[in-house]
Amino acid sequence: MAFPRIRTAVLAGALALTGPALAQSGFPTHAITLVVPFAAGGPTDVVARALGASMAKTLGQSIVVENRTGAGGTLAPNFVARANADGYTLLIHHNGMATAPALYRKLPYDPLKDFAYVGQVADVPMTVLARKDLPPSDLGGFIKYAREQGSKINLANAGPGAVSQLCGMLLQEAIGTQFTTIPYAGTAPAMSALLGQQVDVLCDQTTQTIPQIKSGNVKFYGVTTLDRIKALPDAPTLQEGGLKGFEVKVWHGIYAPKGTPPAAIDKINAALRAALEDPAFTQRMAELGAEIVPPAKRTPQGLQSWLQAETDKWGAMIRKAGVYAD
Repeated sequence: MAFPRIRTAVLAGALALTGPALAQSGFPTHAITLVVPFAAGGPTDVVARALGASMAKTLGQSIVVENRTGAGGTLAPNFVARANADGYTLLIHHNGMATAPALYRKLPYDPLKDFAYVGQVADVPMTVLARKDLPPSDLGGFIKYAREQGSKINLANAGPGAVSQLCGMLLQEAIGTQFTTIPYAGTAPAMSALLGQQVDVLCDQTTQTIPQIKSGNVKFYGVTTLDRIKALPDAPTLQEGGLKGFEVKVWHGIYAPKGTPPAAIDKINAALRAALEDPAFTQRMAELGAEIVPPAKRTPQGLQSWLQAETDKWGAMIRKAGVYAD
């Protein structure tokens, strides 16, 4: 089976290399490829393109975004894990790096062992939505309704391993009920099903849902962060609505093949950290409801520690639920 690939130059690198360290090693001398596991135009792709354009300013070379879709988001990491460890092939991935070991019993790579870490990028909150004509008007009403209706409620997600699936799992556990889960092949068809009133509920990230929320096309029950977010300042959190400690974010990390020279990782990380301070990038993330990660998470060590913690957290939940993608 052939999987689609899309290569797009984010920014032509016309800038000269800067700083004595860059001058000494010469890295990078040509374009860097940033591999995205999902389709062009999707949430992770949007972050990748904005990030690539900003990082290229520091690196002095183009960053080419390549979409390698398929196999539930595992095709791209497998490709990068086997790429030349020279700093010219990178991966951007979300929570799926932490959930894949539990979801796939025959995963061909090990997220914790087969990569060098660069750093985290931005966190994107999730939102809990319902079809426009679902009876409950707020989260409290929905929780009561969900406990009464149980499996009569259809919960959409974007497919195995998607953060919308994880959010849905946590939502059912927090409420203490079981819905009928309906997976779709991505966030766009899942949202289309909700707008078409073919399903009742969907957890999806703000990069996709803010326009629908603001237009009134869906019922909106709250955000999945512990604190309210700047993009939707009047929106309550699920914790405020009674689901204590409920938190799900789409987080993004940058990886390279294991064995990539430390000098290359250092330069890529420096470009990442510069991008996270770039007003053009931070403004774009704010428009999407995303929040730039704090400095401690922008390092290789910060990403490594976070990936381990998330792998432990979600792995236990997935194994308990007996949910597998293969």
